[in-house]
Formats: sequence, C-alpha cells, structure tokens
Amino acid sequence: MKAVVYKGPFEVAVEEVENPRIEHPNEVIVRVTSTAICGSDLHMYEGRTAAEPGIVFGHENLGVIEELGAGVTTLKRGDRVVMPFNVACGFCKNCVARFTGFCTTVNPGFAGGAYGYVAMGPWTGGQAEYLKVPYADFNCLKLPEGKEKESDFILLADIFPTGYHGNELAQVSPGESVAVYGGGPVGLMAAYSAMIRGAKKVFVVDRVLERLQKAEEIGAIPINFAEGNPVEQIKERTDGEGTDKGIDAVGYQAQAHTEDREEPATVLNSLVGTVRPTGALGIPGLYVPADPGGPDENSKRGMLMVSIGKLFEKGLRLGTGQCNVKRYNRQLRDMIIEDRARPSFVVSHELPLDEAPTAYDKFDKRVEGYTKVVLHPQA
Repeated sequence: MKAVVYKGPFEVAVEEVENPRIEHPNEVIVRVTSTAICGSDLHMYEGRTAAEPGIVFGHENLGVIEELGAGVTTLKRGDRVVMPFNVACGFCKNCVARFTGFCTTVNPGFAGGAYGYVAMGPWTGGQAEYLKVPYADFNCLKLPEGKEKESDFILLADIFPTGYHGNELAQVSPGESVAVYGGGPVGLMAAYSAMIRGAKKVFVVDRVLERLQKAEEIGAIPINFAEGNPVEQIKERTDGEGTDKGIDAVGYQAQAHTEDREEPATVLNSLVGTVRPTGALGIPGLYVPADPGGPDENSKRGMLMVSIGKLFEKGLRLGTGQCNVKRYNRQLRDMIIEDRARPSFVVSHELPLDEAPTAYDKFDKRVEGYTKVVLHPQA
C-alpha cells in the first residue's frame, strides 16, 4: 500500500509499504478515505523529535472497515468510522476513568499511545491506504453511511475534541470571556468550542493573517501580536480587567512578541498576564519532555521560565495534558449530524495522498493559505 513515510528533517515521501494484517481478534483493518496533517506532525517533520526515518505518519484518520478480527462484536464490514488519535484499551484504570489519552496498556512504560507518532507506541500511522485499529470496538466511532460531512467528521479524530478539551480544562462557562493564544487549527477549534459553550467574547491571538481572518469569520476578535503586546490589546478591550479564561493552543514552539524567534514560555506568561485574578487556564498546546531544537539549554531539557509567582499571586487555576478524545467525540459527532457544529471551516486543502510531500512543505512554511490539510488515500 502507499503511505507517507518520514525520510529525515523536512522530507517525507509517498512510498510502498507492507499492508497491515490482523494479528489479534480485537483488531480491524480500515480503508482510509480521509487523513489529516496535524501541527504536531510538523514537530517530527522538522526533525525536532527522536523520530527515526521510516515511520509512517498520521494520527487523524477516518475510513471504512474492510476486515474484522473474530473478537470484534459491535462493528461490521462497510461501517464508516473515525478513530481518536489516542490509541486506548478501554479497560485500564485511566481508560475506565475516561482519561483515554493516558492509557497504560497500549504503550508500556508511557502513559498514552497514538498512531504514527514518535514515543507513542508501535502503532503505524494512517496517512496510508489502510490502517490497523486495535481494541476496535472501543476505538472506532461509527459515522453515518456515505460520504456526507467527511471534512467535518475527520476533525473528530483530534483537533475538534482537542479544542473543546482546552475549554474543558479552563472550565469555560456561558457568558465568560476567553483568550485563545494560537490561531492554528486547534486554536480555531478552541475559539469555536468556546462559542459553542456560550462564551460572550472570544479573542484569538496570532500573527498569520489567514488565521486571524478565519477567527473573525466565526465571530471571534482577532488580536495580531505583531502589532503590539497582546496582553495590553486584550486588556484595552476588557476595561482593563482581562479575560475570565485563557487557552494555550500553541505549546513549546511559541514565538516572541517583539522578535522573530522562539521563546517557549511566551504564551504561558502572556496568559498569566491576560487572565483576571482567580480565572483559569487550559493548556492543550503540546509541551515535550525534551526539545532538541529548543532555543536555550532549559527548553532543550523541557524546562521553561514561567512566571509562577504571578500565577500564584493571581490565584489562577490551570489544567493541562493531551486530549482524551473519547470523552468528547460522540457528543461532538452528534452536533455535526444535527448541524449544530460545522468545524470544517478550518480545512483549507483536500488533496490526494500523492501530494503529501508538497502539502507538508507548504503547511510547515504557512504559505498559500495552508492551514489544515486533509489527504484522501482512497475514495
């Protein structure tokens, strides 16, 4: 089968690899019809992780079941399904508590697993024609038959639930104001989710004009940090008080406000300044135990200079960690079915699998409107 294979920093190729095979009764083989490129794929693509050449990328996957193991009971051949990026068993202590992003079964020695991602277990990615799904009864979310709303449903694999998760971590409630730092796909989903939850005013901070325009189109207030300190801009628009809640949808590759360089703690410190006393922060943005490409020795060891004193002084609460997709994906799916949510507004390009190398290059460079790319390996 064809698959997107990592070759080295800034290089992927579409190559022939071995087809997946069922090796356990609880597995299924899915014919992949849609698979998205994620911002976290770029961490591997840029050579900032320990990913070895040969890994097949792709943790946002949707398709049709082609083959089932003998132990699968709730699915059948021909079912259209979307899989959480979290590979989870469904029965360990964390999964039973709905912390499926921290499954202790699927990746021994590490809490959590994912398809096609370094350190997240042996699970091959789905930027390919076929994908093997373990613990399939638990991991496959069934979708309506046909191809309707495919560009909405594919976002249930990761970024729609992750954006919603940022709001859950910050405990965003109706009538509150929210500052979302980062206008990429997850940031836009966080802003969209805040509005779904009834927020009265949502700010989106970025400097990429296409992202800020998208934010404005959905009713958020764009804040261009290239035009001035975002904390001051937001406080001017909230009578000096700041927002009730804040969401970090950037993570460790944050950019300094005043210079074109990385400053990993910038967003966290900006949120501490932005959110009013006794507010809360949700941090779904990715931070890593070590960042070989970090700009200083602390960040290379996964350590940041965060203003903990100010955070303590203001009595701010915070929640962090990757999204437990299974906690949210069924309800979000039903909102899409009922036309209560249309997250596909973030999708900028839908391309055949063969165009993956070009898509990675342009998405990484943030050019030509590449904000969210969906690849279609098969019809």
